[in-house]
Amino acid sequence: MADSAAKREIDRAEPENISLRVKRSKANDYNGRGEVERESESENILYGFKTSKVLSDSAREKNIFVHGQLADKEAVVILEKTPIREDTLADLFSGSRLKLEMRNDIYSTYRLQAPHHLNEIKTTVVCPATEKHVKKYQRQESFLVEETWEDYQSITLPFIKQQSFSVQWVYNILEKKAEADRIVYEDPDPKVGFVLLPDFKWDQKQVDDLYLIAIARHRDIRSLRDLKSEHLPLLQNIFKKGKEAIMQRYNVPASKLRVYLHYQPSYYHLHVHFTNLSYEALGCGVERAHLLADVIQNLQSDSQYYKTRTLYFPLRAEDGLLSKFKETGRL
Repeated sequence: MADSAAKREIDRAEPENISLRVKRSKANDYNGRGEVERESESENILYGFKTSKVLSDSAREKNIFVHGQLADKEAVVILEKTPIREDTLADLFSGSRLKLEMRNDIYSTYRLQAPHHLNEIKTTVVCPATEKHVKKYQRQESFLVEETWEDYQSITLPFIKQQSFSVQWVYNILEKKAEADRIVYEDPDPKVGFVLLPDFKWDQKQVDDLYLIAIARHRDIRSLRDLKSEHLPLLQNIFKKGKEAIMQRYNVPASKLRVYLHYQPSYYHLHVHFTNLSYEALGCGVERAHLLADVIQNLQSDSQYYKTRTLYFPLRAEDGLLSKFKETGRL
């Protein structure tokens, strides 16, 4: 499916000073003892990693996605430069080494070698990686799909059921079998409750790129298409309490938050994205993101709104759902 969670991407509830963070494939997150397995801070699990190919890279985002083998298993490694934070500037200016590259009048450029503790690269490891993981992180051409309610019933829904996308990792979070220490806020109510925790894309060291996910406890809502007016109390509860929790924890007011759902979602269990308005998160564009405030108003005016509305969303070239739309002549 569309990008997820390079996705989904959820980090620690308190800042960490380690330079290597490991995220196994979701099927392997839970180790059977109610804990997420964690690598030793000093252990370099990437020693011996054999690169097969670069799946994609971005000079703007300062990241690179690499496919290869790790201990004879297929793996995807994501390397991402960490942001420069205001509270590190004093150390950066006083503790770095500079090598002059060019000087012309009032302008000069340098190569700056930052102190070791300020020169981290956030590293995400998916191992063992499946073919779906490789395709997910590979640069591909995208197409905008037009989906009617009839298309959803005859093409999209059968595809979702056939693929049997696992959300066990979501249930592990809801049941506190994994990532319990990362939960920022939780409402235990089985109908309108949810858990709120940081997305993996956010390193939690500055609020300018704040990114949290609210995961509903309700297990029968796959996506926007399943929402009806009976779900309004759940959506309103997430909207209200999620904003309050973020204000209390991070001092970010509701006026600076972008609160939205994806369609198509990266995984088929209702979840809501909370990002800082100043942060241009992947997937926040109009072709995929639906503001939660708009979703609530739409359902208030028409209980069956998302069963009658034609929805548009992007799919990448090798996405199986795109093939289904092509096979039926809908693209």
